[in-house]
Amino acid sequence: MDNKKELSPEFVKKLVETLKTRFEKNPTHHAGIEWNNLQARLEANPEKLWSLYEMERTGGEPDVVGFDKTTGEYTFYDCSIETPAGRRNLCYDHEALESRKTFKPQDSAMNMAAAMGVDLLTEEQYYELQALGQFDLKTSSWLKTPDGIRRLGGAIFGDRRYGRVFVYHNGAESYYGVRGFRGVLKV
Repeated sequence: MDNKKELSPEFVKKLVETLKTRFEKNPTHHAGIEWNNLQARLEANPEKLWSLYEMERTGGEPDVVGFDKTTGEYTFYDCSIETPAGRRNLCYDHEALESRKTFKPQDSAMNMAAAMGVDLLTEEQYYELQALGQFDLKTSSWLKTPDGIRRLGGAIFGDRRYGRVFVYHNGAESYYGVRGFRGVLKV
């Protein structure tokens, strides 16, 4: 693999096999979606495959969770039980990262997501994910924060504790070893 956002044929084959295995293992994530149609769409979009590879490489375990009949797009979410291990210890965005004078994290969730070619889950998408299973029982995930909250210095995150899903806030510059982000990708 080189620095282009394209995978070698070997990586494509391995990734498609991984995605197919996960697809077959979790039929409740994507009722009514046929693998052959999805595979054809994936193979026709090499840059999206690269983003899925990045989701996989960083521990996200991406799986298809929806299909838009109008656009023909499939939606993938990170479906790892806990927030992806390769995307933790991040503040919310570049502005928050720059505002830290000491003890800066390595990066921000928004920067890393952009580099991967994905978006952060919205609050609504996070609730949709949580309807598919129990996620973030020991971790939390930054969520795409509404502009009004962000302008005031905050950012939102979600987790599941005590048998229910919580969405809460923190200063955007904060970061924790158990907080990362989950991505969403439309293919």
